Amino acid sequence: MIVGIGVDAVDIDRIERMFESKSDRMLNRLFRAAEVAFLSSKIAPAQHLAVRLAAKEAAYKALSGNDLARGIGWRDVEVLSREDGSPELRLHGRAAERFAELNATTIHVSLTHSATTAIAVVVVER
Repeated sequence: MIVGIGVDAVDIDRIERMFESKSDRMLNRLFRAAEVAFLSSKIAPAQHLAVRLAAKEAAYKALSGNDLARGIGWRDVEVLSREDGSPELRLHGRAAERFAELNATTIHVSLTHSATTAIAVVVVER
């Protein structure tokens, strides 16, 4: 049964401008070490940054519903790539607590982007 769904779209140019002006500060505030390592391997990281931020926001929306969920931070949701390149989410801190509170068993994420926009959809099931 689906207990949460979230979707988010992010403007890639806006993220690129933010990254150019605040790269290290932005990375350390929004991403965990494994995410930063992945992003640092990209020649043009803006679309990868944007789609991961969209996934984090979509996860926040999918887990929403109470005070605990409102406290979920950017680094509480980690966006990773499996060996086959497909995305997966790893939850930490308040996101993991909220997932457990929902008695959820699975979290799904789908990422896509065009030249201008990054989009993510997250579904939480129990």
